[in-house]
Amino acid sequence: MSTLEFYNARAAECRAQAHGSPLLNVRDRCLSAASAWDSMAERVRRTQTYRVEDAARKAAEGRRA
Repeated sequence: MSTLEFYNARAAECRAQAHGSPLLNVRDRCLSAASAWDSMAERVRRTQTYRVEDAARKAAEGRRA
């Protein structure tokens, strides 16, 4: 399981816990945790995109040289 998959799974698990809880404070805590996991997953996605774009840029520069 990749880091991105792990973060997404944890966010989904937190959302499920939130929707399954009758207690408002537990729901809020779980949704807050889900939001944090989503933020971490988004950072991983951006990093992956940057790495792919950077590798393509370097390959293109190498062809020009």
